[in-house]
Amino acid sequence: MKIIKTIVFFVILAFIAGIGFFMVYPDVSKLKKENPKKTSFMEYREEEWRKKGKRVRLQKKWVPLSHISPYLMKAVIIAEDDKFWSHKGFDLDAIQKALEKDLEKGKFKFGGSTISQQLVKNLYLTPSKNPLRKAKEAVITWRLEKAINKRRILELYLNVVEWGGRHFWH
Repeated sequence: MKIIKTIVFFVILAFIAGIGFFMVYPDVSKLKKENPKKTSFMEYREEEWRKKGKRVRLQKKWVPLSHISPYLMKAVIIAEDDKFWSHKGFDLDAIQKALEKDLEKGKFKFGGSTISQQLVKNLYLTPSKNPLRKAKEAVITWRLEKAINKRRILELYLNVVEWGGRHFWH
């Protein structure tokens, strides 16, 4: 019984340490002025394509928010996160609805993620739908929202998000 308690203790400690690590890493404050070269999602997709024998190289050109159509910005906000300008990184109503659907279906399928959460996932994480990845996403999203203004978050999102299939903004 003592061994089980020790194992449980170390698992909990590792989980807390892992989440604690994401309280300081990655340095999201750099995104105030620096444009990311390549995202975690891009690297993940390139690796997927390599494993399938495809030779694909992503090229991207950064587009400042001032050069992006306001109609595109509005359409993305309406489609992805209609409370973007008013929340602090999380839409609790959307998360609750997604959780209810997930419980009803018996699997993690529905998101409820905000633009900020999707940006964090694209920049630093993978498309996996496990609870640990979601916990990391939550910590980094909280930090991102504290460090960067909404216009910059939207600019980053529009420049790095996947636009379906293999289409990134470029």
